[in-house]
Amino acid sequence: MKKIFIAGGSGMLGTAFYEVFKNDYNLKITDKDVNDHWVEYLDFNNNNEYQNKVFEFNPDFLFHIGALTDLEYCEKNIDITYLSNTISVETAVNISNSLSIPLLYISTAGIFDGKKEAYDDWDIPNPINHYGRSKYNAEKFVIENSVKYIICRAGWMMGGGKRKDKKFVSKIINQINNSQNEIFVVNDKLGTPTYTIDFARNVKLLIENNETGLFNLICDEKTSRLEVAKFIISKLNLENKIKITEVDSNYFKSEYFAKRPYSEILIPKRLKLKNIYTMRSWKESLTEYLDLYFNEKIK
Repeated sequence: MKKIFIAGGSGMLGTAFYEVFKNDYNLKITDKDVNDHWVEYLDFNNNNEYQNKVFEFNPDFLFHIGALTDLEYCEKNIDITYLSNTISVETAVNISNSLSIPLLYISTAGIFDGKKEAYDDWDIPNPINHYGRSKYNAEKFVIENSVKYIICRAGWMMGGGKRKDKKFVSKIINQINNSQNEIFVVNDKLGTPTYTIDFARNVKLLIENNETGLFNLICDEKTSRLEVAKFIISKLNLENKIKITEVDSNYFKSEYFAKRPYSEILIPKRLKLKNIYTMRSWKESLTEYLDLYFNEKIK
């Protein structure tokens, strides 16, 4: 088996990589948060420890997938944001170059300013918050310095189940579980969801086809926060029990004060042109995920 070292892999995306790759690859998955039996401790902000762990394992691929993603935390903790989201990636590039192995880096739709409705792989990013800026700086470093790399930009992440999902879908479900009969949802944010399992499967196809470069990798079809919330309520047959009230982003500005783009819609142009795009529609993926989530098949 070929070997993959995954740094920052105990979260929702790392869990998907574990499930998708575990039968065909020898994996070493590391993180500061050791929350599963298949996770080993590593703080990838410790450059020497990061390098030593990877060199010891001597992998065929290095996946650097961890990051600080809470926008408000990033605005309030700027130094640790750039250390975790930018400097650690520079370390990953140096490690992968030293071993002459490919690097996988996970970027984000959040590197765009949202002034266009949608962005393909070649649009020029213009981040409007420290999270986006830290991720874009890392993306540029990988492109300019990595000998062989794949960059995959994700959108609105969904996956990981009850223990690990801290994103929008889980927040809606938590409100439902708290017996709320009214949910307030923004009507001014557009994007493209990314189901972690589909994402990991498409990444697996990319590395097995020896692909390189930058790819927008999101579920098919654009949507909005409001439409996603309505879809969840509908799928759970709660239309007559829970009211969705539309609000604009100012309604949540005290809690979510970081600037967010109006649109984070990504277009998977390169993948489709190369005929290696396997992501399903977000509705199909979310339907599957809701079933897994509530039946506790994700552990």
